[in-house]
Amino acid sequence: MPPYSQSDVKVEKTETVHQGFFRMIRLHLRHRLYAGGWSPSLSREVVLHGDVAAIIPYDPSRDSVVLIEQFRGGKFAAGDANPWCISVAAGMIEPGESAEDMARRETLEETGCKIQRLEKIMSFYSSPGGSSQHVQLFCGEISSEGVGGLHGLVEEGEDIRAFVKSTDEALAMIDTGEIDNAISIVGLQWLDKKREALRARWT
Repeated sequence: MPPYSQSDVKVEKTETVHQGFFRMIRLHLRHRLYAGGWSPSLSREVVLHGDVAAIIPYDPSRDSVVLIEQFRGGKFAAGDANPWCISVAAGMIEPGESAEDMARRETLEETGCKIQRLEKIMSFYSSPGGSSQHVQLFCGEISSEGVGGLHGLVEEGEDIRAFVKSTDEALAMIDTGEIDNAISIVGLQWLDKKREALRARWT
């Protein structure tokens, strides 16, 4: 079976449902079916998140990572008992900014760490059923010595706590559910597989 592409979707109408920090659209479309022919007209709402870069700030000398914690509206709206979220650094890529430049900028803003070497891990869609968010994931070499405290841009309403954990401690936080967001889980599990090779190259 040949791979499907944009030409195998017919958009009948696009509506803007919401225009704010994020934009939500409603697509009225039909698409080709595996069995042949076309689907009936379907309505699909999609949040246009834009491109995101996420970074694992990793100290190869100490085998430690810098994590952040902040309030997240999505967890609150879901009724989570703890709407604060522990994660790796991440943020929106600004127009005209490369993913690599954004990774360096956001890591400094959210953790106070300056990235030395930067390694691209992978790209993926975080929730393709209803969001256009495309994530470029990196691992950045940092020094975790003396890292901690509060960070973030006051003008953007950010209130971010940065702290250091050994890689093993961070991985255990996935098992306990303390780290419960997909980007951080993907990144830390990658680090678990690759850290020995990474330490060999970076130390």
